[in-house]
Amino acid sequence: MGNLVFILLGLALLIAGGNWLLKSAVALSLKLNIPKIVIGMTVVSFATSAPELIVSIKAALDGFPDIALGNVVGSNIANLGLVLAITVILRNIEIRKSFYTTDWPVMMVASLLFFGFIYFDGQLGQTEGIVLVSSLFVFLVYLLRFQKTAVVDDMPEDDIPLPLYKTALFLGLGGVALWGGSELLIDGSVGLASSFGVSDRVIGITVVSVGTSIPELAASVIAVIKKEKAISVGNLIGSNIFNLLAVLGITSIITPITVMDQGLLSNDIFWMLGISFLILPLVFFPKGLRLGWRDGLVLLACYTAFVYFTIT
Repeated sequence: MGNLVFILLGLALLIAGGNWLLKSAVALSLKLNIPKIVIGMTVVSFATSAPELIVSIKAALDGFPDIALGNVVGSNIANLGLVLAITVILRNIEIRKSFYTTDWPVMMVASLLFFGFIYFDGQLGQTEGIVLVSSLFVFLVYLLRFQKTAVVDDMPEDDIPLPLYKTALFLGLGGVALWGGSELLIDGSVGLASSFGVSDRVIGITVVSVGTSIPELAASVIAVIKKEKAISVGNLIGSNIFNLLAVLGITSIITPITVMDQGLLSNDIFWMLGISFLILPLVFFPKGLRLGWRDGLVLLACYTAFVYFTIT
């Protein structure tokens, strides 16, 4: 009963946090005259990736490296196979040029960089962590310096500028609510999963990763409902980049991460690469530069297959 209460409280906090975070993101884009897709890929992505960072660092320090790795790999799969799927099933999303010129290529480079670092020796060390974090810094500098002027933004008429203190308040409340909600959700979910004798890797790649992807789901669904589609897509791509470069980078700088369950290297990491690559053809076919409900069903089917093959 206690685990169920944690899960329900966590979900409530995550929904509220997603709404507050979105308000602050829209207000920031108005105040700074920055395109919303850039805000989605920086402020919103970092805030919604905070649970992954906290969970991965704690898991690695506590001696559960498979939860730390599974959390990030599983979250990246869930962000695209589950969160993006649900988002585009709810409403079609038009994709902008920056998706295939910057966002998707950077996500794939980050994914391949992570693959190259961990596949051959099964370990992420401090030097590799520094490379990952440095790559994130270079990406952010490029994003804020060049994409700010390269992306054309369509401001909805109902956007209302907020005073700076309200923007900061919503940002703070949203971040705290997302973090607290994720903690409660993960505690409850792991408690339930552990009672069934599930391994650390499976807990990390499924239960924990879905739990830490709930902030992305909450923020993206709320963004779509409020017709802030640019934030919705940018948030998910940005979160995957942050998960690989920031979460795993910072975690491995603090303490080396070693793969304990080889299933992560023989199964999970290939699902992550496959679903990440799949997004590109789905964006262009059958109709160019858009994702619709059929694409969402394809992604959801892939995620369902991944979960099935992982737990069986």
